[in-house]
Amino acid sequence: MEGDTKIAAAQTLPEWNLTDLYAGPKAPELEVDLKEAEACATAFQSTYQGRLTRLDGVGLAAAIAEYENVLETVYRVTSFGQLLHATHTTDAEVGRFYQTLQERVNAITTETLFFELELNAIDDDVLAAQLDDPAAARYAPWIRDSRVMRPHQLDEAQEKLLHEKDVAGRSAWVRLFDETLAHLKFDLDGEEKPLTDTLNQLSDSDGDKRLAAGKALADGLRGSERLFATITNTLAKDKEVEDRWRNFDNPAHPRHLANRVETEVVEALVDAVRESYADLAHRYYGLKAKWMGVDKLDWWDRNAPLPEDCERRFTWDEARTTVLDAYHAFDPGMADTARRFFDYGWIDAPPREGKNSGAFAHPTVPSAHPYVLLNFHGKSRDVMTLAHELGHGVHQVLAAPQGLLLSQTPLTLAETASVFGEMLTFRSMLDAETDPARRRVLLAGKVEDMLNTVVRQIAFHEYETRVHLERRDGELAPERLGEIWMETQRASLGPAFNFDDDYRVLWAYIPHFIHVPFYVYAYAFGDCLVNALYAVLKDGHPGFQAKYLDMLAQGGAKRHKDLLAPFGLDSSDPDFWRKGLGVISGFIDELEAAL
Repeated sequence: MEGDTKIAAAQTLPEWNLTDLYAGPKAPELEVDLKEAEACATAFQSTYQGRLTRLDGVGLAAAIAEYENVLETVYRVTSFGQLLHATHTTDAEVGRFYQTLQERVNAITTETLFFELELNAIDDDVLAAQLDDPAAARYAPWIRDSRVMRPHQLDEAQEKLLHEKDVAGRSAWVRLFDETLAHLKFDLDGEEKPLTDTLNQLSDSDGDKRLAAGKALADGLRGSERLFATITNTLAKDKEVEDRWRNFDNPAHPRHLANRVETEVVEALVDAVRESYADLAHRYYGLKAKWMGVDKLDWWDRNAPLPEDCERRFTWDEARTTVLDAYHAFDPGMADTARRFFDYGWIDAPPREGKNSGAFAHPTVPSAHPYVLLNFHGKSRDVMTLAHELGHGVHQVLAAPQGLLLSQTPLTLAETASVFGEMLTFRSMLDAETDPARRRVLLAGKVEDMLNTVVRQIAFHEYETRVHLERRDGELAPERLGEIWMETQRASLGPAFNFDDDYRVLWAYIPHFIHVPFYVYAYAFGDCLVNALYAVLKDGHPGFQAKYLDMLAQGGAKRHKDLLAPFGLDSSDPDFWRKGLGVISGFIDELEAAL
């Protein structure tokens, strides 16, 4: 762990430059944009509220374009606040700035809230006539996706109340979670370390260090367990109240609508993964236990390197070259797009106190560009994380010409883009490796990443579903949250693990449960879909590269069914998911043969 920190510190890791958005929290341009957005939102409401049904196609197109322009400005300032806060979560001044910004933005968007509500209320025949105009027809995919909420839409006063209260309700609890987690310290050999360093030490080659990290993680989280339980219960109840008012009978259904994917497709995926627990995770971790010379793995050894792993460390330049070369081998234009992130200060890589512990790619707005955040320690997993987030980034750049509304992509497609970038990088590294032992290490690492992406995320989905359903009957004690966590983890990871009481509290630090309820299955969706796509590529499908990049460039303009049709794939077929899982099983077969 200490060595990882020294490696990261010894190299110059890039920090992003947010000046393409604003020079700082006190930049005059930021205040100008906020005031302009306030004025435009007021004028927009005065012009269009109550009048949408009387517009012709040209008028509707003009209204949507004006709405899009208001949101462009709003999202620009919001993106700046989010990115600044992500790297300064322990800075009280930044926290105050971000909260104030959210409150002002909330007031602006309250004035435009009527628009989508009234748009969704337009009679189908009237809307069809409006969409006969080519200018309005351009926005048809966005209108289609907005109108899926029609059965669940409340009246305008209720929607406004929910919207205005968000900053003092859900968003405030999310901020409390983020800042609490960022302030936590974990005792590693007498030194207080942040969460990022503690999680990183769980993959150290030294078993004693992994044990120390596991104990420190559990002890640190346990000190705030009741607070995290209160946050979890409050947000789950908040969601249950809103779901009930909107007539959602399943807590995951709003996410399915947002992801533009049918419930049956998600259920087919979940069932397929659950049925594969034994063939995938249970089988692989049984192999890993043998490699490590033990009957059972301790839970803190789940991400331990294999004994023969030489633990190669990558410099930042090596990581950059590895990913860009893999992208270039697939398509030179894709590599050129990814290279811009390195050349123009769009990446923040150094681990440091107060920075978010995870990784993400933020699209910001089409008139600017995306930003990527990760915590680079020089491990092969960090190279994969870079490839993953750049997959998101390339997708966001390619989709930007669609404009703000049409560039917004459902999570399931977004994770397909990121996992595909990761797969390209892994395949490139595997193909270049001739040493059998090193090849085994690479393959095992990929299997573990895929298990984390598929099996672990579906287990998270199971946990999240059970928590939300039980919360309907009353508040869940921290102990009960721990019980559900243990049951879902044991089922997914299998009999090759020892789970002690320390493991019971690890539900507390998973940010997706808090930030975006039911986000997690999108990872499994994307991984399995990528496996299917990659199989099509390897079969020599004509024009695959161009079709793939066009798929990304569509943004949110098309549904999964239409996007996958050019590749001859159908995600509604349960066998589709089994084929994707079969790729993971095949990798494990290869590892078994080498044992």
